[in-house]
Amino acid sequence: MSESESTCSTYGPVTHVIFDMDGLLLDTERLYTVSFQQICDPFGKQYTWDVKSSVMGMKALDAAQIIRDRLELPMTAEELLTESRQIQESLFPSAQLLPGVERLIHHLRKHRIPIAVATSSAGVTFTLKTSQHQGFFALFDHIVLGDDPEVKNAKPQPDSFLVCASRFQPPASPHTCLVFEDAPNGVKAALAAGMQVVMVPDDNLDPGLTREATLRLRSMEEFQPQLFGLPAYD
Repeated sequence: MSESESTCSTYGPVTHVIFDMDGLLLDTERLYTVSFQQICDPFGKQYTWDVKSSVMGMKALDAAQIIRDRLELPMTAEELLTESRQIQESLFPSAQLLPGVERLIHHLRKHRIPIAVATSSAGVTFTLKTSQHQGFFALFDHIVLGDDPEVKNAKPQPDSFLVCASRFQPPASPHTCLVFEDAPNGVKAALAAGMQVVMVPDDNLDPGLTREATLRLRSMEEFQPQLFGLPAYD
């Protein structure tokens, strides 16, 4: 069950919505797990959810350094990143939209609610992941990538969400923006930006890492837009 029923009085109305991408719009987090475990297997290492949850939402090289250090892999972070990207090139184009995503995005577009994406993915990987969904991603007002020159610091710092809010026309105040995230680092970034955040975590994520979110849902299908002053579904 979602937590919306018991705490709806704590939500403030919003006018703009910002979405993370990996594990929130697209099921790419599953593909990251497959690729890193493939690298770990020859060394008898496990890419566990404990390790994975610590790097979700980070820039690729920063994440690779942590994975390399935590699992004591006999390679540099750069080598780990290169090897993982070679595997991911064949995996990412198979990424699928997650349940409830299309319905919500089309609903917000229909009601002319400004929407955008703020992702830690850089340009090359973004293109791979979205190659089968170009029409869907064209629905967003704008997309801020992880290698955007204005994003000086990666999540859990607030830069990506603040840059994203500033690019709405006209720019949106942080308190008028609602963020959707699946990762603890992303939740921290949204809160640091002064925004409310709906978290849709993977079932494998430690529940203790989800407590900071404004609202937690098991699926995007559970979201009730009217809780945040947005138009209700028809």
